[in-house]
Amino acid sequence: MLNGSVSAERTLRVRWLGRVAYRDALGLQRALFVNRQHEYLLLLEHPHVVTTSRRTPAEHLLADVESLGAELVEADRGGDVTYHGPGQLVAYPIVEVPGRRGGGMADTAAYVASLEQVLIETLGDLGVHSGRLRGCTGVWVEPGTDRPKKIAAIGVRIARGRSMHGVALNVDPDLSWFERIVPCGIVDKGVTSLAALGVDVSMSEVVEVFTQRAAAAFAPHGSVDCAGVGFRTRPDDLAPFTRGEGPGTPVGRSGVGHGSEQPALSLSEPALSEPALPEPARSGQFIEKADGTSVRLLGRLAQAGATDHDPVRLRARKPPWMRVKFDPGPEYRRVRSTMRELGLVTVCEEAGCPNISECWNDGTATFMILGDRCTRACGFCLIDTRHPEAPDPEEAARVAEAVESMGLRHAVVTMVARDDLQDGGASAVADVVAAIRERTPQCRVETLVSDFKGCEESLNKVFDAQPDVFNHNIETVARLQRAVRPSASYARSLSVLARAEAAGLTAKSSIIVGMGESDREIRQTLTDLAAVGVDIVTIGQYLRPTSHHLPVAQWWQPERFDEWKRFGESAGIGHVESSPLTRSSYHARQSVDRLASVSAKSARSAT
Repeated sequence: MLNGSVSAERTLRVRWLGRVAYRDALGLQRALFVNRQHEYLLLLEHPHVVTTSRRTPAEHLLADVESLGAELVEADRGGDVTYHGPGQLVAYPIVEVPGRRGGGMADTAAYVASLEQVLIETLGDLGVHSGRLRGCTGVWVEPGTDRPKKIAAIGVRIARGRSMHGVALNVDPDLSWFERIVPCGIVDKGVTSLAALGVDVSMSEVVEVFTQRAAAAFAPHGSVDCAGVGFRTRPDDLAPFTRGEGPGTPVGRSGVGHGSEQPALSLSEPALSEPALPEPARSGQFIEKADGTSVRLLGRLAQAGATDHDPVRLRARKPPWMRVKFDPGPEYRRVRSTMRELGLVTVCEEAGCPNISECWNDGTATFMILGDRCTRACGFCLIDTRHPEAPDPEEAARVAEAVESMGLRHAVVTMVARDDLQDGGASAVADVVAAIRERTPQCRVETLVSDFKGCEESLNKVFDAQPDVFNHNIETVARLQRAVRPSASYARSLSVLARAEAAGLTAKSSIIVGMGESDREIRQTLTDLAAVGVDIVTIGQYLRPTSHHLPVAQWWQPERFDEWKRFGESAGIGHVESSPLTRSSYHARQSVDRLASVSAKSARSAT
C-alpha cells in the first residue's frame, strides 16, 4: 500500500494513452507534475527508445541504438540505462508521495517498494511468481536462484513530495534490444517477459489487471476515473484512412437523430480493453454502408465502441438550434473582397463554418496559411487532402496587409497540416506572426496550429514568435481519437498544449461533440485540458460535411453545452466558449478579453 498517497477527497485519473513518443509523454508528465490539484496514472507504450540518467556510464551503451531505429534520451530520473518499446507496459504515476521528509531518501525507498509490490501482485494475478532481489531495484522472476531475470524496471523522480516517471513491465517486447545496453547497469543478470515465460496474455488484459492493483494502492479510499484511446488490432492501425472515392455527397440538410451515451468507464468494465458492441452494432444498424463512408473509418468507429448510436440520417433536418441564417451584409462582402484581392484562404470557407456571416460581418476572419490542402485526413474535416503545393513565400506579407486593411484587433492564423515540410510549417507560422506585428503592432495574434508531430524544434519556432494565444485542438475524447483523427494523438495534443503553457503562452484548445462520445468523456477531456494548464476551451456540435465523413452520432441539447461550460471553468479552465454553433475561432477576441477579466478578478481576490 502507498498509505493513502491519494487522499479520500481526490480522484486518481487513469489514462490508457496507447503508443506515445517518449518526449510527448515527458511533456505531459511535467505539466501534471506541476499541477498538484490532480493525481494521474498514465499507462502507455513507447516506440523504441533508450533512456539514460545523468549517472549512466558511456560504456553501458553497447551499440549505436539511434542507427538501429531507437531514440536516445537523457531522462531526469534516477537509475541507469533502460529500454522502452512496443510490447512493454509503461506506467507513470503522477501522485503525492506520503512521508515526513518531503521526498527524501526514506520516502523514495518506501515509494519504490510500493511500486514493486503493485507489480508483484499484478504478475501474481497473471500466474507468474516474482519478487525482489536485494540491491537491485525492480521485479524479478526466480529471484532466489542463481539465474534471476528482471521482468519489470523502476525509475522514479520525487521532488517536493510528488512523483514522476515510474515502471516498465515486459509483456512481449523485442528482448534483443536489452542486449544492446547494460539494463539498469546490471551486468550479470538477464531480462525476460511474460511472453518469454510462456504467458499468453494481451496488452489490454495486462493493463486491466495492473489498473486494478494500482488503484487499490494509489487510491484505497478515493475514487478512480478511467479513460483510454483503445487498443490497436493491426500493426498499421495508426495509418491515415481513405475517406472514399470522389468528393462525397454534400450533406446539405443533415439533421435530427438520437443516440444513447457511451457507458461510463469503470475498472470493472472492459472499457480499457476491447469495447463490447451492443446489439444494434452487431446487426448492422449503425450505418447505411452505401452512404460513401470508408470501410476503414467504419471499422475504427466500431473498434472505439462508437456503434451504440443510431446516427443522424444523411438528409434529415437539423434541429432548430443548429440552423443559422446567412447574412451577406456589407462587412461580409468587404472581408470577402479583401481575401479575394490578396489571394488569401480562410478556414471559414474551406471548413464550411456555419458562423461565417456572423464573424465576417463582425470584421473578423481566420486566415489559413500554407495552402488549402492538408496532409492529414481527419474524419470530420472538409479541407482538401490532395497533394499540397509549395508554400508561397509572399503569403506572410499578404496576410499582414489584410490584417492592416481590415483594422483587426485580434487576428487568428491557422494552418493546414504540412507533414511534407521539414519543420511541419512552423517557420511559416512564425513568419506570419512577425509580419502582422510589424505592420499592426496593436493587433493580438492567435495561432491555431497542428501538433508538428511533437517536434520540439518546430514547436519552439512558434513559441519563440510569442503569439498572444497558442491554439491547438484536441478535437475529441480519448476513445475516439483514432477514428476521428488517425494521424494525431490524444497524449501528443495534451503534451503540445502543456509545452505551450510552460513556455508562458496562453494555451487554447477545442472539442467537437456529437461523434459518439459520452457526457462523462467530455468532462474527462475538460479535466485533462485543465490539468495541463489550458486557459481557453471551445466546445461545439459536429456537422457532417459530406457522406465520406463521420456520421453525426447525436445532437447535443444547448443546455448541455451550458453545463460543460460551468464544469470546465470549475475545473480550472479560465474561459470556456460552449454552444452548438461554437467553432475553434468563434468569439476568439471576446474569449481572450473574458479570460483577461477572469484573471484580473482572480488576482484581486488573491490580494
